[in-house]
Amino acid sequence: MIGYARVSTQDQKLDLQIDALKKAGCEKIFTDVASGSKNERIGLMQCMEYLRPGDCLVVWKIDRLGRSLTHLVRMIEELGERGVGFTSLNDPGFDTQAATGKLLFSIMAALATFERDLISERTKAGLVAARTRGRVGGRPKAMTAEKIKKAEALMDRGLKVGEVAKVIGVGKSTLQAAMSKLRQIDH
Repeated sequence: MIGYARVSTQDQKLDLQIDALKKAGCEKIFTDVASGSKNERIGLMQCMEYLRPGDCLVVWKIDRLGRSLTHLVRMIEELGERGVGFTSLNDPGFDTQAATGKLLFSIMAALATFERDLISERTKAGLVAARTRGRVGGRPKAMTAEKIKKAEALMDRGLKVGEVAKVIGVGKSTLQAAMSKLRQIDH
């Protein structure tokens, strides 16, 4: 049994979790003092590298491991593929080495998929609704028709591309690209 403990801030203490993991029989314990939303947690990365087939990763509570339901499901699936079990001391029934734990994990995985699908559907519906109102996603264009007219007028007066770009508030390459497109349209 290999333990993993995490607290979010320096103000919090790992003692409670470490004591519980030792009492549960963990031979080695990895720790982090970092937000669960952080992608890179050194202790967790070291723990994942240390685990071998037949090991069981033990946490004090399931939220100590994953950033989100989706992340948690991915991690537990990865552990299973490597032949590593997973158990949570304070989440009754959550032990992937037991039938009820496997069932609970399957339900969690289905919920994570459902959550991803809902987010995707809402995103697509929002984009469709925005398009019907005439809103096109993405960054606003740096070169407007007004800026192009102003640039042409300034260049006709003999100003150089770099000077014109500064006056209209765009980069030199942005202005050059817009003027190049304009010349292609005119020809």
